[in-house]
Amino acid sequence: MVAAVDRSRVEALVRQSLLRSRPGRPVVDAGPGSGAPRLIANISARHCHLDEGALRTLFGRGAELTVLKPLYQEGAFAAEETVAIFGPRKQMISNLRVLGPLREACQVELAFSDARFLGIDAPVRLSGHIDGSPGCYLVGPAGGLEMRQGVIRAARHVHMNPGEASFYGVAPGDRMRLVVDSGQPGALEDVIVRVDAASKLEVHVDTDEGNAVDLVNAGKVVLEKQDGGGSRP
Repeated sequence: MVAAVDRSRVEALVRQSLLRSRPGRPVVDAGPGSGAPRLIANISARHCHLDEGALRTLFGRGAELTVLKPLYQEGAFAAEETVAIFGPRKQMISNLRVLGPLREACQVELAFSDARFLGIDAPVRLSGHIDGSPGCYLVGPAGGLEMRQGVIRAARHVHMNPGEASFYGVAPGDRMRLVVDSGQPGALEDVIVRVDAASKLEVHVDTDEGNAVDLVNAGKVVLEKQDGGGSRP
């Protein structure tokens, strides 16, 4: 006789298997025995977000994003679609991944080394804060698009729900510290707190930051409230 397995348990096992098997997998600290919520620290590689008009311009009328793989935050996904990005130095980065779902405004998120290669002076901003940021040129299979603004270096941040914020004693905009135990250990300061009822506890850093502390090979990560880390203006 084969015992029935709870569907939610099966789904959880599948998700864990996918996370373990993909390149650049996130580092998980479940806080065993500490009562701490399950924490994921993830490297967010360069990518872009598109609005509906940009999707049509780059991929053609009637185009829709195709899910390549779901991301950890509910509803977010990496799409099969990619674009090429050009900067003022005429340098190009191809295969810039599009993330879904569509947004109200286009945004490109680069690491410092990416921005420097392209010749773009990208400011450090939270996602969605693009006013006054530089632009770029995107090229897709159906056409090109000049972005007047929207290129940023995403500020390192942590997504959490209100219960997790209460556990750590933080509020939206507060700053935290991510301590990484690896072959190249270190601590990343000024991890900005973002709180939403639908969020799951996850730290996002860019490729340069993750590589600096060898995050993908870390044995443990710990999230701490930063001394004097009150809300940013």
